[in-house]
Amino acid sequence: MTSASEKCETVDREAGLPMSINMVRSKTEGKMGYIAMPANGIHYPLYFSKSQSNMLVNETKNRTSAVSQPSDQQTTRSDEIAISVKNLNKTYRLFGHPGDRIKQFLSFGLKQYHREFTALRNVSFDIKKGETVGIVGRNGSGKSTLLQLLCGILKPTSGAVEVNGRISALLELGAGFNPEFTGRENVYFQGAVMGLTREKMDERFDGIAAFADIGDFIDQPVRIYSSGMFVRLAFSVAVHVDPDILIIDEVLAVGDAVFQKKCFELIYKLQSQGTSIIVVSHDPYQIERLCHKAAIMQSGHLSELKPAKEILLLYHEMTQEEMPLTFTKIDGHREGTHELYFEKIFVNGASSLEPNVVLATQPLHITAEVFATHPMDNVRFRFEICSSNHDVVTEITTIGLSEDKQFNGRHRILYSMDSCSLTSGWYYINAMAGRRNMRLDTFQHANEFKVLLKNKDALNLSQDQGVFISQGQWDFVETIIL
Repeated sequence: MTSASEKCETVDREAGLPMSINMVRSKTEGKMGYIAMPANGIHYPLYFSKSQSNMLVNETKNRTSAVSQPSDQQTTRSDEIAISVKNLNKTYRLFGHPGDRIKQFLSFGLKQYHREFTALRNVSFDIKKGETVGIVGRNGSGKSTLLQLLCGILKPTSGAVEVNGRISALLELGAGFNPEFTGRENVYFQGAVMGLTREKMDERFDGIAAFADIGDFIDQPVRIYSSGMFVRLAFSVAVHVDPDILIIDEVLAVGDAVFQKKCFELIYKLQSQGTSIIVVSHDPYQIERLCHKAAIMQSGHLSELKPAKEILLLYHEMTQEEMPLTFTKIDGHREGTHELYFEKIFVNGASSLEPNVVLATQPLHITAEVFATHPMDNVRFRFEICSSNHDVVTEITTIGLSEDKQFNGRHRILYSMDSCSLTSGWYYINAMAGRRNMRLDTFQHANEFKVLLKNKDALNLSQDQGVFISQGQWDFVETIIL
């Protein structure tokens, strides 16, 4: 049987690098981690025998994980490119039975006992130093595989990955932490993997502990940590080791609101210091807030990098096309007595021929068709316009306008906005109807509409950021000093 150290050497030789193996035994019997040290002094990944999806925190300088060497043109751009990916492909062999692996090995390629699954197909992109890029896509589209290839955890089937700088990555919850080590021991252990001396980690430890804010649990085994404590400590370590490149894979979704705010503030600080960042998230608000550019991963294909808001708009359209129409007359999302209820709600823009499409700075019309089962008055209506990340952008009510109206049978209610001040993106409407202390109908997510910003003056003024277009006027006056 091949020993664990021999296995590690075999993997590294496949990458074409002469390795010496430094073994670090954990407190758990039978577990062994390895830090592979090639002749050029670069730190390579830490692996644990039970999982190759551990968090990779490695120090690399002008590292190429590839089947081919970078060209002269790529070398001349090394000063401005943090990550360069060329024609990257990753194919897995899937076996129906564990014994099929042995059969495949003994067949010498004469017979195939596996089927192939291609997770990445011809992926190419460049990320500049100091740039923050977001990647969105459905589960199973290949996002995590791409990140593991960038970090060096996986080896590409073909193609080239060139990484310039020290990578700090959070690829999955608790990955890279030995469950039997205390939080303090794991902090110093990860620092050692990054190539930092104990003295340097001593200087950073107070900041790491303060940011993680897990109190006395820092000296307890991490196996007793909650998911929130795990991500607090892991994120704190990742950002306090001075990374040139930070990779975050959906871990911010675990933390609470206060911790997420701290994370955003620290990420902004890293951005101001020129750190390159890759963010994978299903939260469009995080991508829009953090990223300069973004791309969509779909069935192993990565789209072109474009402005984040443009990509999010396109991704929302793609997901909506795949979702079945769920708007029904009265369904599980409806609450109230339904003595009066909403039948349909439409959103239109006066300058757009497409339904549910509104041009920013142009008129917007909301039309609701309601039905009253018997004569009633003192009815109030309320519409909420919400952004795609479920924040209420504005609220519209008929208080003081509809109480004296009589409703019986079918009626139409119209609301018009002279100028839609929303930035581009997808929005939806919640509709409510009530009288006195009675809820008649609540129609959540009644309809969606898309806002497009094509007004050049408004685009220049707002840069299409946030959710509100301020259409004021600038004035420039020369000040004369007497």
